[in-house]
Order: sequence, then C-alpha cells, then structure tokens
Amino acid sequence: MKPQDKSKIISFSLVAAVFGILLMTAAMAGCTETDRQQDGQVVVAVTILPEQEFVERVGGDHVRVVLLVPPGADPHTYEPPPGVLADVAKADMYAAVGSGVEFELAWKDKIAAQNPDMLVVNCSRGIDMIATTEEHHHEEEEHEEEEHGEVEEEHHHHGGADPHVWVSPRNAKIMVENIREGLTEVDPEHADDYRRNADAYLAELDALDAEIADTLAGSGVTKIMVYHSAWAYFARDYGLTEIAIESEGKEPSPQRIAELVTQAREEHIKTIFVVPSHSSRSAEVIANEIGGTVVPVDLLEKDYLESMRRMTAKFVGNSSP
Repeated sequence: MKPQDKSKIISFSLVAAVFGILLMTAAMAGCTETDRQQDGQVVVAVTILPEQEFVERVGGDHVRVVLLVPPGADPHTYEPPPGVLADVAKADMYAAVGSGVEFELAWKDKIAAQNPDMLVVNCSRGIDMIATTEEHHHEEEEHEEEEHGEVEEEHHHHGGADPHVWVSPRNAKIMVENIREGLTEVDPEHADDYRRNADAYLAELDALDAEIADTLAGSGVTKIMVYHSAWAYFARDYGLTEIAIESEGKEPSPQRIAELVTQAREEHIKTIFVVPSHSSRSAEVIANEIGGTVVPVDLLEKDYLESMRRMTAKFVGNSSP
C-alpha cells in the first residue's frame, strides 16, 4: 500500500472517531430529557412549600417537584441561584401562586423564558382576592365613578391584592383544583389518577376547614394582632379581625405604635403573631408595653394540614376573647 493511501485511511479513521464522539456528546446532552420521559414523571416547578404538598398529593408518583423558594427563605425578597433556574428548564409545568407574591412578580417571566413550552398555571385563578387598603379605597372611588357613568375599564386592573392566598383551606381547595387541571393538561394519560388524588385531598381540606371553624367558634377569639398582614384570608373565612402593625412593608411610626399599645390594652390583647422571616422589632416593643408575648407562626411549612392546625392552636391558646 502506498504511503499516501495509508494517510488517507488514517485521516478517514480520525474523522469517523471525531464524528462518533460528537454523536455521543449530543446523545448525552439529551439524556436528561429522555430519562425524565422514560421514568414517567411530570416535572413541576412550584414557588413555595405548601404548593409542593398540593402538587405531590395530586400528582402522587407521577410527579417530581422543583421548589423555587427553599425553606426559611422569604418569598417577598428571595432571589434564586442560577442552578435553580436551570432546573426549571426541565419542567413540564410551573404552578405559580399567581396572587402577586413578590418573588413571582420579579421572576415569573424569567422562569417562563427558561422553557417556552412549559405550562404556567395560575393557582389563584378563581380565588376571591382581598385588596389592600389602598385598593379598597380605589374600589370605593371606582364605585362612585360607576354610579355617575364615569368608570374606566383600566381601573379594574391595578395591583394591590393580598398575596397570602394559601393561608386558607378554602383557597387551598381552589389551588388544588387548578393544579389538577394543569397536570391533566400536560399528562392526560393519568387524568383519572389526578382526579382521585385531588378528590381525596380535597376531602381532607374540607375536614380541616370544619375543624378550624369549630375550634375558633368555641374559643371566642375575634381579633388577632400581627406584625405582617398575612392572615387576611384566614380571618375572612373564620370571622376574625386582623390588626396589623406593619403597613405596606413599612415600620410603624412612634405615633402608630402608641395607638396600637392603647388598642391592645383596651381589647385585652396579650399576644402578637409574627412571621419568622420578618423583623419582629416593633412587635417586641408593643409586647413589652402591654406585658405580652411575641409568638412566631410559620406560613410556609410543607405539611400544610398540620401547619394550619398548629397555627389555629396558637391563635386559640395565645389570644384573648
């Protein structure tokens, strides 16, 4: 064989080897997606821990959940590391709270851009939202304008909704139904399983709702003082009045603190409830003035049913009728 022929054979072999390596690399790059589809699991991204429970209870073994805001983090301020956003690129569905949680306002579009084919589910769809004080004022103005025929359609779309929709078993039921519909859309093959699982969990939420209502009704508790207004939906469901220290994310003025101290004394309030991820400085100041205590209540625990029971027990055991 001539030297030039040997050279051609070697060159061809090298090209073939390089081409083979490139094919293997491409196959490995697509391995994650293929494996995910082969194991039959639907990958679902969620914002907060309670949603993780909702998705897992509805989805069962058919789902794998990617949690975006980890335990202990504040969904009002948390910024996810790049690795978390990369995980979202593999998701089939994103179950967004959808109520105006600051994390989602800042990151939802970026999360959706990671995977344009991902189904984004608004878990708050169908919930009767509670407006902030500013929004209540706006609605009153809008009503007056409507009576005079001057209302503009754009007024219906200003912000101001309380984002803590999950702090209510009745709202949780709506969120679960929205999740079930989303899972059925991305994985219709297991629609019957999702329906059965959802129905079973909804029955537990109904029982929880009745239990909380009975417990609070028997306690005589009608008012709770809190640092951060996070219990508005819970208060609406069970006939409570929520007295918030913080207003629109701002610490109260000395005058406001004095007013709250007077109110607490007049209404025999001895406990101030705080969210662990928020400052409790003003709450402690007021508690010291009234000879009371500050009690932390975590709204973002995964074990939703037990978490709501513990929260209710704290309200009943630490509040004055």
